Amino acid sequence: MDLTSLLQYTFGKVVETFSHNWFLLLLSIIASAALKLYVDEDAIARFLRRNTKNSVLMSTGVAVATPLCSCGTTAIVLGMMASTVPWAPIVAFLVASPLTSPQELFYSAGLFGWDFAIAFFVASIALGLAGGAIASFAESRGWLANQARMAAPKFASTSLGIMGGPVPLDLPVIMQPVVKTEKPNITFPMFMQEMWAVSKRLLPLFLGFTFIGYMLNGMIPAAWITSLFGSGHAYSIPLAATLGLPFYVNTEASLPLVRAMIDSGMSQGAALAFLITGAGTSLGALGGALTIARWRVIGIVIGTLWIGSIILGFAYNLFIL
Repeated sequence: MDLTSLLQYTFGKVVETFSHNWFLLLLSIIASAALKLYVDEDAIARFLRRNTKNSVLMSTGVAVATPLCSCGTTAIVLGMMASTVPWAPIVAFLVASPLTSPQELFYSAGLFGWDFAIAFFVASIALGLAGGAIASFAESRGWLANQARMAAPKFASTSLGIMGGPVPLDLPVIMQPVVKTEKPNITFPMFMQEMWAVSKRLLPLFLGFTFIGYMLNGMIPAAWITSLFGSGHAYSIPLAATLGLPFYVNTEASLPLVRAMIDSGMSQGAALAFLITGAGTSLGALGGALTIARWRVIGIVIGTLWIGSIILGFAYNLFIL
């Protein structure tokens, strides 16, 4: 294929992809703006601290229902740790939160169809619960002692606190009282401004990486993609899961790129594995996690995502056959 034909093919596929997905992209932008404006990270942290009985389930549910970036995830987890929440719900949140959210459900549905989008959403919940269970077991064996990257509070032995309990001394910064500020009332211009901000971030990445994906499709023989990531190869899903660790960019960019690879022969199970490990171990997600926890906790997060993505990738390929 010469360069002119390649560019014509690529631009045509970009226009076709956008025309098929513009409505779900719009829903994704609306959902993202609404959740950004109305979701209070402090309120989420307080909710998780109050609901410790089913903490892993609650933490996973909140993780997949909120549109948090790595900074938002870090803020909530720090709020959980300030009240000595066990590691299980924290790991569940760290595993599930980067994977999906309501707006990403619409976004992935537009690119891959509702079956794939729902499978991705359910996989995020399953992996969050699995990560929480593994962390609970590890903590019960004492393997996660001293894994927090913050100073433990010191207690005075003779001080009288509430109900006669000890009063912490030398509190770390995270445990100092925080002055709450009232959130401004949401107006229609504010909502439209937030939608515009989301659109400026999402649409260039969507169009740009759709272009890159189909450009690569025209340059790389489809047989190569099929031989590496196609169904019927035992190594394709583990390979895709492993490549997700270093090569995932972000959701807005990676989803259209993977859509183009599926059109060239990548199996949907391999695509699912790549997106799971990539989203959960991106630089933002790992950078935020490393400010909170040490490597044993991070190892549980990465191991849960990598092994879980492989299992779920094979299961999804079997399901769609």
